[in-house]
Amino acid sequence: MGSRRYPRRHAWQLTAVAGVVGALALVGCGSSGTSSPSSGSTTSSTALPAGGSSSAAGSATSGSISWSASPLSGTGANDARTVLINTFEKQYPNIHVSLISASTDTDTNRATLATQISGGSTTPDVFMGDVIWPAQFGAHQLAVPLSDYVPASYWTKFAPGLVTGATYKGKVYGSPLFEDQGFMYYRKDLLAAAHMTPPTTWQQLETEASTLVKDGKVKYGFVWEGDSYEGLTCNFMEYLASAGGSPTNADYSKATLDSAAATQAVTFMRSLITSGASPAAVTTFQEPQAMNTFGAGNAAFLRNWDYAYTAAITPSSGGKLTASQVGVEPMPTFTGHPTPGYSNIGGWNMYINPHSKNIAADLTFIKWLSGPTAQDILSKRYGFISTVTAVRTDPSVIGSNPVFAVVPKTRLVPRPAGTPEYPALSTAIYQNVNAALAGSASPSAAVSSMQSAATSALSSTSNGGL
Repeated sequence: MGSRRYPRRHAWQLTAVAGVVGALALVGCGSSGTSSPSSGSTTSSTALPAGGSSSAAGSATSGSISWSASPLSGTGANDARTVLINTFEKQYPNIHVSLISASTDTDTNRATLATQISGGSTTPDVFMGDVIWPAQFGAHQLAVPLSDYVPASYWTKFAPGLVTGATYKGKVYGSPLFEDQGFMYYRKDLLAAAHMTPPTTWQQLETEASTLVKDGKVKYGFVWEGDSYEGLTCNFMEYLASAGGSPTNADYSKATLDSAAATQAVTFMRSLITSGASPAAVTTFQEPQAMNTFGAGNAAFLRNWDYAYTAAITPSSGGKLTASQVGVEPMPTFTGHPTPGYSNIGGWNMYINPHSKNIAADLTFIKWLSGPTAQDILSKRYGFISTVTAVRTDPSVIGSNPVFAVVPKTRLVPRPAGTPEYPALSTAIYQNVNAALAGSASPSAAVSSMQSAATSALSSTSNGGL
């Protein structure tokens, strides 16, 4: 999820559970506009969209708008969405923002919004959405092309690649809100007591996780997002890239999943379960279940988004661990491949409903969310990676969270979301990988079926039909 993060992520199909309220990933998982692995940063945009020629309806300083947003982090008065709204309204007292709490299932969220907006609903005015949505929402006129209303200079403050990922056919549909990427979290105390080092390879992680479980040191070894949903596509992309594979060719016209790399990735993911490194229940885990299990102290390793460190050590978010117990590192890779491995890109953008009656106020809110006050709140208080270069490189922000110090060391891989057919493509991936994880299909059979379904998705003429 989101893709994601908790979006998710991402986005992700997240189930409401007691305990940690995660950040979306998305499943918040996301795309930087290329299907091949990138190193160190998302793909840089070489040209900014022209924009700012259209005038926005309504008042930029007054009115009432509704914001659809999935849970991020915190509860009650500490809910990140509530904190952001209250802070915004203090600065803009004549603009009232009402919160619509959206589904934590990124696919349900996407389908609900698409149904509402395609039906002409003026609600919500603005909505938080996965970074993988621009191609589909742009193709179906489900979001306002923001670049029509804001000058090209607006986009220069964002970190490289984020604007490219929010662009479809030359227009930018999403204003980056926060970035996600995958991280490996581990129990520093458990590894130290067992004289183990943080794993740099997947094979080392499997060995350490299964050993800790067999020795009775922890209930579960490694927990991650293995349910049949968008979050599993995010996880799979990390294994696939680490094995040297990619899901499609560069222009998204051909699936390339019938590869040795894909087979290695799926085979290993299944072995995590059969070896005892991961519980069988991981095939039903989404971000909240994985997060809650680790945050409660019941797992040695966790793959999740950047919010997870803060959530694990924050009692109000359900975390029962201390900062001295939680370590974070880049994702591992397969033996024989360069380290570190790859982290899937996730994150969430802000979009505007084309039917909104007050686009001017919507733009005021969205611009504020990309400003230093909101970005500081998201980064320093809730542990989200800022999309704004000046904030994400601020020493005070970097020093506020160990995760931010790891970010420059990671290698990123996007999902192939540059096609409107991405939802069907992702479904082809996660359904077949989940079948292999559950043992209902062999890894080789799952890869073959995945390639076939992905080929059908990419050859569709539905233009991302919803």
